Amino acid sequence: MDVPETRYATTIDGLSIAYQVLGQGPFDLVYTDGWISNVDARWDVLPFGAFFRQLASISRLILFDRRGSGLSDRPPRAESLALEHGVDDLRAVMDAAGSERAVLFGFEDGGMLAGMFATTHPDRTVALILFAPWAKAMKTPDWPFGWTEAEQQEWDRHVAAEWGTTAFARWNVSNAAPGRERDESFVEAVARYFRACASPAAVEAIDAMHKEIDARPVLRSIHVPALVMNRVDDGMQPVEEARFIAGAIPGAQLVELPGREHPPFVGDTDRVVEELHRFIASVRTEEAALERVLATVVFTDIVGSTERAAALGDRAWGEVLGRHHELVRAMLARYRGTEVDTAGDGFFATFDGPARAAKCAKAIVEGVKPLGIEVRAGVHTGEVETTAGKIGGMAVVIGSRVGAKAQASEVLASQTVKDLTAGSGLVFEDAGEHDLKGVHDRWRLYRVVGS
Repeated sequence: MDVPETRYATTIDGLSIAYQVLGQGPFDLVYTDGWISNVDARWDVLPFGAFFRQLASISRLILFDRRGSGLSDRPPRAESLALEHGVDDLRAVMDAAGSERAVLFGFEDGGMLAGMFATTHPDRTVALILFAPWAKAMKTPDWPFGWTEAEQQEWDRHVAAEWGTTAFARWNVSNAAPGRERDESFVEAVARYFRACASPAAVEAIDAMHKEIDARPVLRSIHVPALVMNRVDDGMQPVEEARFIAGAIPGAQLVELPGREHPPFVGDTDRVVEELHRFIASVRTEEAALERVLATVVFTDIVGSTERAAALGDRAWGEVLGRHHELVRAMLARYRGTEVDTAGDGFFATFDGPARAAKCAKAIVEGVKPLGIEVRAGVHTGEVETTAGKIGGMAVVIGSRVGAKAQASEVLASQTVKDLTAGSGLVFEDAGEHDLKGVHDRWRLYRVVGS
C-alpha cells in the first residue's frame, strides 16, 4: 500500500488541518492521535506505518494532525489549542473526507477529544474506542492518576534540553516501549519523527494546554458504544485510570491487554486490531438489529406498459404515466403509506399496518382503470432493515416476488398479511402455492378481492 496523499480541511476559524484517507473497508475509522503527530512522517517509522496499514485493511481509515502539530496550522493563540476547537477540527476533517458517520479511535488525550466529539455529535459517531486514555493530566487530591509536579518537571527538563535529539527519543522510548530504546534505527527514526511533529515552542504550548485539561465531566455524557483498552503493565498510563474511565462511561467495555508498551502502534498490535475489529463488528450487528422493524411492503407496476407506451406515443404515454403517479401518491397519502422508491412505472412503499397496505393496493388497482391501464400489486409483512437510509431485507425481496406473481388488476398477498388482517373486513381468495424466485420453500398466496 502506497503512502496516501495529504490533503487539507479548513476549520470554522480558518485553520488548515492536514489529513489522509486510506483503505476501502466497510466503515470509516478516524484515528485521533495524542499529543503530537505528522501524517507524512509517521510512514517513515516502521511500527507506526505497519499499524495504520493494519487498521486500513479493515476500514476506511482517516488520519489527521491536530492543530498545533505536524502539517496542520499553528494557531496564533495558545488558547486555540483547547479540546473544543479540536472538535471543530475533527468535524471539518470528516466533512472534507466525505464521512457522515465514523468510529472514533483516540489515543491518550486524543481519546478525550474523540469523546467530546461523540457527546457533541452522537449522530455522526458510530462508536468510540479509547486507548491508554487520560481524562486529567495532573494529580490532585481527587485524582490519583495524573502526573505529579515532580514528574511534570522532569518532562519539562528533557523537553527544554533535548527536544528533537536521539537522547530525548531514547528516554521517551524507554518509558513508552521498554526494550526498544536499544534499537538504534528505531530511536533515530523516532527522533526524526518528533522533529517533524513540532518545534520546541509548539511542544511547550501543547504541554501548557494539557496541564489544564480535566475532561472528567465529559465521561458520563458519552452515550455511544465505547471500548476502553490499556496494557496492564503500561508504565506511562496506569491501567487503573482506564478502569476508572470505562466505569464512568455508561455501558463501556474494558479490555486489559498484556504488555508494557504505551502506544497502540508498538507491541502486540495484532491483539489491538483484533479487539477493535471484534467490538466494531458487535456494534454494527447491534445497529442492524435495532434498525429492523416490522413493516408491510407494497409493490405495484403497470402491466404491459411497453406495449401501451408504443401504442400511445411518448407524449400521450407521458401524460398517462404522470396521472398514474399522481393517483398512486394520493392513495399512499390516504392510507398513510411511505413511498420508498419509484422506478419507471412501478412503486415501492411501506406501511405500518397490513390492512391499510392491502386496501391501498386495491384502491390503486381500481383507481387507474379509467386511465386505460392496469396495475398489479404484491403485499407482504415482515422485518425490514434500514441501512444508510435505504430499506431492504428479505421481506422486501418477498414482497417484490409476490407482486411479480400477480396478474393484471390483481392484488396478491402473502399468508402473513391474511393472518394479520383477520377482523379487518378484507376478503381473500386462495391463489394457491407458488415458488418465489430466490426465496426458499413454496409460498401460499391470496388474492385480495375486496373489503
